[in-house]
Amino acid sequence: MTNPKILIGIGGGIAAYKVCEVISQLFQAGAQVRVILTEAAQQFITPLTVATLSRHSAYTDKDFWQPTHQRPLHIELGEWADIFLIAPMTANTLGKLAHGLGDNLLTNAVLASRCPILLAPATNTEMWEQKAVQRNWQLLLEDERYHSVGPDTGLLACDRVGSGRMAEPAIIKTTLQSLLHTRGKRDLLGKKVLISTGGTREHFDSVRFIGNPATGKMGIALALAAVHRGASVTLVCGAIDPQLIPNLPQIRPIFAPTAAQMQQAMEDNYLDADWVIMTAAVADVKPVRYVEGKLAKQDLPSSLELTPVPDILAELGKRKQTHQLLVGFAAQTGDIITPAIDKLKRKNLDAIVANPIDLPDAGFASDTNQAIILDRRGDRKEISSRTKLELAHILLDFLASF
Repeated sequence: MTNPKILIGIGGGIAAYKVCEVISQLFQAGAQVRVILTEAAQQFITPLTVATLSRHSAYTDKDFWQPTHQRPLHIELGEWADIFLIAPMTANTLGKLAHGLGDNLLTNAVLASRCPILLAPATNTEMWEQKAVQRNWQLLLEDERYHSVGPDTGLLACDRVGSGRMAEPAIIKTTLQSLLHTRGKRDLLGKKVLISTGGTREHFDSVRFIGNPATGKMGIALALAAVHRGASVTLVCGAIDPQLIPNLPQIRPIFAPTAAQMQQAMEDNYLDADWVIMTAAVADVKPVRYVEGKLAKQDLPSSLELTPVPDILAELGKRKQTHQLLVGFAAQTGDIITPAIDKLKRKNLDAIVANPIDLPDAGFASDTNQAIILDRRGDRKEISSRTKLELAHILLDFLASF
């Protein structure tokens, strides 16, 4: 969506300061941002702060109760928004929304809107775990308009370590981006998606290995996109930074840094999956001999004897069930189409994503990517350079057409 209209409601909590980063990043990304501050929120951040970051005056209850010759403010804002973020959402606001109450500008704007609403709760642990609060939370999420991000577990402002910490700005922004693409639809609800990501490392001693620069960003983007659309994801992770893996209950990570470990993890979870997407850059060969410990420099071999590793994707293709979709990735230089078509047919895939690794802002370690999707029906879709999350959603849209 070009220049999306994002309405942000800020509740009264110390986590309000984090929302300033979200506002700034959204504006810099081209979004139109309008902000509502509750009375309690103004005890933590000022209207001037959010107005400066959003480049638009902030709205407060003082504006709500002012007479005007225009349409009511809550109606205007509710109809204006493409998506509505409430962060931090306090226990007080949660209770009002769960029961359809409107006693301030924020809650009235919710009632006057029809767009998807993303909730980012933030409370003290004891408050969050109260039965009444959890009952309100479950009641609210029964409404398909509402989507959630967090709360996380960690150190809170009250010095307690536990649940109730607001999701980090980067996760909130990513979830908003997904909702802008899907318009809030959960078309993968009930789907089980198995994804491999990252590169593998094939060691010849304890510290030296054959590897590649894959960071796992594409597979992680696919996992997030699938979860945002309602799926549950098993994410088989190669040699990637564990801190990159989203801490979401719908994502089950399995660490598999070698090709043999990745093969085992994929096979163990294969039969239970509806969609299987292999983005991982798996090694083609490994050293024949492995030495425990670190070899001294003078003992390093002048040449390495190598042996092929099993072709995980080809083996999965042999075992594919009729209800499954099996998708591969082909990272190539030069001609990316010919080898991708060969791989598609030879490995019994339903689709393959051919992406160049010799172009700027594409391939390994980049935050953006470009690709051509090919499928067994002969269909083809070219995707220009964009974020990996956007590419992930386009791929999921493509697969949903099968």
